[in-house]
Amino acid sequence: MQNSNTPSQTVLKQVAAQEGIVDRYISAWGDEAYVCDTTIDELLQALGYNTDDETLLLAQAEQRSKVDVLPSVQVVHQGKDVHIKLYIAASARVSEFSWQVTTEQGQVFDGYLESQVVEDHRQQEGYLIFSLSNTLPLGYHQLTLTRKRRNKPFEMTLIITPAACFKQPELVEGQRLWGPSIQLYSVTSETNWGIGDFTDLKYLVGNIADGGGDFVGLNPIHSLFPANPEGASPYSPSSRRWLNVMYIDVEAVPEFSHSEVANTMVATAEFQQRLQVNRDKKWVDYTEVSALKMAVLPELYRTFVTQELELDTERAQQFLAFIEQGGDSLVHQAAFDALHDELKAQDDSVWGWPVFEEKYQHFDHADVQTFIAKNKDKVQLFMYLQWLADEQLNQVQTLAQDKKMVMGLYRDLAVGVCDSGAETWADHEALCQDVSIGAPPDIFGPLGQNWGLPPFNPYQLKAKAYQPFIDLLQANMRHCGALRIDHVLGLLRLWWIPKGKTAKDGAYMYYPVDDLMSILALESHRNQCTVIGEDLGTVPEEIVEKLNDAGIHSYKVFFFETEESGEYIAPNKYKSQSMTALCTHDMPTLRGFWNSADLTLGEEIGLYPDPKQLQVLFDDRKTRRSHIIDTLITHDRLPEVARDEDGNVMINRELSEAMQIHMASGSSALLSLQLEDWLEMDTPVNIPGTMDEYPNWRRKLTSTLHTLFEREDIQTLERNLTAARETR
Repeated sequence: MQNSNTPSQTVLKQVAAQEGIVDRYISAWGDEAYVCDTTIDELLQALGYNTDDETLLLAQAEQRSKVDVLPSVQVVHQGKDVHIKLYIAASARVSEFSWQVTTEQGQVFDGYLESQVVEDHRQQEGYLIFSLSNTLPLGYHQLTLTRKRRNKPFEMTLIITPAACFKQPELVEGQRLWGPSIQLYSVTSETNWGIGDFTDLKYLVGNIADGGGDFVGLNPIHSLFPANPEGASPYSPSSRRWLNVMYIDVEAVPEFSHSEVANTMVATAEFQQRLQVNRDKKWVDYTEVSALKMAVLPELYRTFVTQELELDTERAQQFLAFIEQGGDSLVHQAAFDALHDELKAQDDSVWGWPVFEEKYQHFDHADVQTFIAKNKDKVQLFMYLQWLADEQLNQVQTLAQDKKMVMGLYRDLAVGVCDSGAETWADHEALCQDVSIGAPPDIFGPLGQNWGLPPFNPYQLKAKAYQPFIDLLQANMRHCGALRIDHVLGLLRLWWIPKGKTAKDGAYMYYPVDDLMSILALESHRNQCTVIGEDLGTVPEEIVEKLNDAGIHSYKVFFFETEESGEYIAPNKYKSQSMTALCTHDMPTLRGFWNSADLTLGEEIGLYPDPKQLQVLFDDRKTRRSHIIDTLITHDRLPEVARDEDGNVMINRELSEAMQIHMASGSSALLSLQLEDWLEMDTPVNIPGTMDEYPNWRRKLTSTLHTLFEREDIQTLERNLTAARETR
């Protein structure tokens, strides 16, 4: 029997709606789907509500919706009217108020409120509206409102933004660019230590630039877990603010040439043999990579301390400036990595902070501060590693600019962070840690998806004037000319799942999309960084126009772009503000797709327990192959092909390249290709929905970069791609 104080369904939904949680949505099948009350109740609890009592719940909701005299933040497009709501009593004298705007650039504008009032709704709604100049510069400004006889002023962050994201002049002029998108760890070379590194990336950038490409796309290069190297998914990082230090090329660090200890260690026959064995492995051995690099990098740090820091050299000053710029976030990252390393050495099962001793489970705990104080050198070692990674990444982008690439590096921002890493460990309520994000059930995943990533709390984002989001963008727009935002639909809404529940037991949480997109546009301009939004899957109609107007390039994958008949759309039908790709990291390679290798592998590892469903997929693949042949014939792109005994077209290098040139001839501004397809590989890098069934994020390229770019057929392909992109 329901307690008289238990919140009714109506009250639950009323409070949920205020927070942005919706109780229904359109499913992937086009039907209206409903969210159960239990899910809504649990999500409200995750947001900090006490849902045991209706009166208390309503009181909390009223308190959270209550606006102070000024809201915490307001975001306005430059040139638009700057209208500010001021919540004061009808009896308050407007003549007692004066205002001042201090811009980020240090300019000061001020005046009296009385002359700025444009609407007065205090009697009915409790607020009035006053206006400020619409010529304020772009940036993050502070509005201060002072009242006579009141010591403390009222304050608000005022953010003035462009209407749309930055685009390089070449894109504005209609140039069509191409480049490969790679998983950096998968790159092989004669010199790396068993994992692709920033020197490999520099070599790749140079060769792509020489071949006519204008960018190299990267998988997320966010920080992972140095102490737990097998936690290798780039889309489940420890923090999105910092870099994966395993990408450092140890031998390219300046201190390496100055360290006799490091050189002696690496030069031994045993170490060299380990390096060669690790290079020759077909799958990245993250544990061995970490063991090799972490045997040497601390030695380089000791050399840096004695030869640079203690002598206060120019290089030491650069490091100290990096620490200052990194602020609290860098301390969080370095302290977490140092502490994790210490605890893992004592107990190998310590995979993340949820299994730390309780006294170490948050950065703010006194014992953590004691650890930092006692282990300053170890914490500073991990700051040094972040600096090295940043320095080497910067060198790659500098080379791209020297080579006149339009974009150079294009980075990838993961949709969230792992719930056991540095960012959640040091979080101060910006993240909602009793929730995981994912996706509702759809045709390809009838159980839905749970990604295990805690989302930003939209209420706290506003309360913090969006600073966590701003910091995230600034960190990821460093040293690149473009940023891909994974699951860009998350700017509008995310599928929230109460902790411990399945993906089916979720609901959509809506975000202040207009504010977030405006801030994205501002940071895009400040960093001269084009934005690409991964908008695959179920795309709500309400965001399509917003993405377009915000200048965000849509993400179009060839295999998904079909007419109602099932035939593939013509390349010239792609909208120009888009990036097209034949395949992605979550899909089979071209050869794998053609040969249905992904379906065969899925059957082997138990992904398709229903033989009838699997047969439907095989039949669909055969139809798709037929449509590909048809579209290549229509556009006069079909090369000579070979057929098997059943008359089916077999894939070969010529057919693979024909598909790539076919896409290159299209109208999209950007074309992304995969080195796996240049190498005719059929093994996927990742199989969504698997964990232990398949070694995701470990498969290496089958050729070294040096061998790849020496090949005449690859050089010819690059020339043909460049020509196709230049030809209308």
